[in-house]
Amino acid sequence: MEHDIQLNNVNISVSTNASPRDENNSKNRNPDITYGIDDVPPWYLCLFMALQHYLTMIGAIVSIPFILTPALCMAEDDPARSHIISTMILVTGLVTFIQTTFGCRLPLVQGGTISFLVPTLAILNLPQWKCPNQEVLETMSPDDRTELWQVRMRELSGAIAVSALFQVIIGFGGIVGYILKFVTPLTIVPTVSLVGLSLFENAAEAASRHWGIAVGTILMLTLYSQILVNVKCPIIVYKKGQGIRIIWFSLFKLFPVLLTIVVMWIICIILTVTDTLPPGHPGRADTKIKILNDSPWIRFPYPGQWGIPTVTLSGVLGMLAGVLACTVESISYYPTTSRMCGAPPPPVHAINRGIAIEGLGTMLAGLWGSGNGTNTFGENVGTIGVTKVGSRRVIQWACLLMILQGIISKFGAVFIIIPEPIVGGIFCVMFGMIAAFGLSALQYVNLNNARNLYILGFSIFFPLVLSKWMIQHSNIIHTGSETADGVITVLLSTTILVGGITGCVLDNIIPGDLEDRGLIAWANEMELNFDGENNDDQNEYVPNTFDFPIGMKLLRRWKWTSYLPFMPTYRPRS
Repeated sequence: MEHDIQLNNVNISVSTNASPRDENNSKNRNPDITYGIDDVPPWYLCLFMALQHYLTMIGAIVSIPFILTPALCMAEDDPARSHIISTMILVTGLVTFIQTTFGCRLPLVQGGTISFLVPTLAILNLPQWKCPNQEVLETMSPDDRTELWQVRMRELSGAIAVSALFQVIIGFGGIVGYILKFVTPLTIVPTVSLVGLSLFENAAEAASRHWGIAVGTILMLTLYSQILVNVKCPIIVYKKGQGIRIIWFSLFKLFPVLLTIVVMWIICIILTVTDTLPPGHPGRADTKIKILNDSPWIRFPYPGQWGIPTVTLSGVLGMLAGVLACTVESISYYPTTSRMCGAPPPPVHAINRGIAIEGLGTMLAGLWGSGNGTNTFGENVGTIGVTKVGSRRVIQWACLLMILQGIISKFGAVFIIIPEPIVGGIFCVMFGMIAAFGLSALQYVNLNNARNLYILGFSIFFPLVLSKWMIQHSNIIHTGSETADGVITVLLSTTILVGGITGCVLDNIIPGDLEDRGLIAWANEMELNFDGENNDDQNEYVPNTFDFPIGMKLLRRWKWTSYLPFMPTYRPRS
């Protein structure tokens, strides 16, 4: 069967003869993948591979409250710091499970993001929210000091929750599907690659705490994931009826990140015990041990734990910049992640649903009082690329670990105390992988074309220049409205948003050949799968990667569901 789809007002014929089962065959999509999206590894492998994803995202999530809490005017010894961390991780687990099960169903971790920190700091820099000077803070009672930061948290919570309605509306309303007609390879490249490139300062800051440990982490991760990737290790196992026997296990291929963290952590412990590193050094294994001692065993975060969220226009409009950036970023990740984990191209209903669920997740994060929203974790996308494990089930196991950590604080504190140089070394590799996967979309574009080179170079370089300048001159915008000043400043400071819009606008207004622009090849890659049309006979229905895990037979009997742009039975109509 063939269908004509329209991309940038050009009709392109796309063949859809392959059956859903063939589409789900991960080996056809990516022969280098170990576990594809629908594969279910043994539970014990799932547990350890889930731990890798947990360890990858925990450093990024923990870093956010350390930037956020001082801006909230919170005391350094306030135990609520750890409560915010637990809340963020709990919400991450809940939202990620919903996303992987009923959302886009790609193995994506949805958690706190740096993209929301920029508008957050802009809001908290408004005159009414700036922290009092140190002398005033020292004279405040504990109750007043608590109310000081909680009133700011309530403002952030309301702004985050309301601004997230934008994603919910464009997702469930099917507007994302129309946006995709203008999201070309030269839109994807600057958006995704700038995520990795923009984070180099974060990686450098963590790695520079001890370059020896950071470089050792990089070298070890390179050794495990690239050089020893095909080397198998003998392991003694016991099976009932077969007794004790030796099997050859792909240890380095499946657990490069986990092995690297464990080995480097042991090295840091040795450096600590021998006092090679001075007390208080970030590379010591006991620097953050106080976090473990002060963490409670059990605590249940709940919505409205800091009070009822408040809503102001300036807060909502300012936070909307973060929502816009996250939307563009997530749309860019979907086809990349799908290709990495051996899945078919994401259909339009999965993309619509994914953005809508991300919006709902951000609303939950706001109402729960995490002080942040949710977005696709680029670090974990990088982990899929390094480990070649793209199983959805692994991410769902990681959700269980996150939920447990959000409730059992001591459990999570064990991983929070990973020495910072190790985290910096991991980031150097992971952020580089994200930038590389963004650049991989250039395979569809003719790079011998001067037009394409102009758009590519400008859409990557200019956002870096503009954001750097905006950060150094944050008070340069004067429109006469403080709200407008804050919104414009935040928008211009977000590299991924500026880069994505620049690439999108230039590629769609500058004349160019369809093949040179990569639109013909991209139409096949971003094919809006006509899943609902492949099997009109419900008795011949074959489950598809992006279908709901339950209730599909019922949905297929209800013809009206084919008109809903977020349903797996949705059929795009011209």
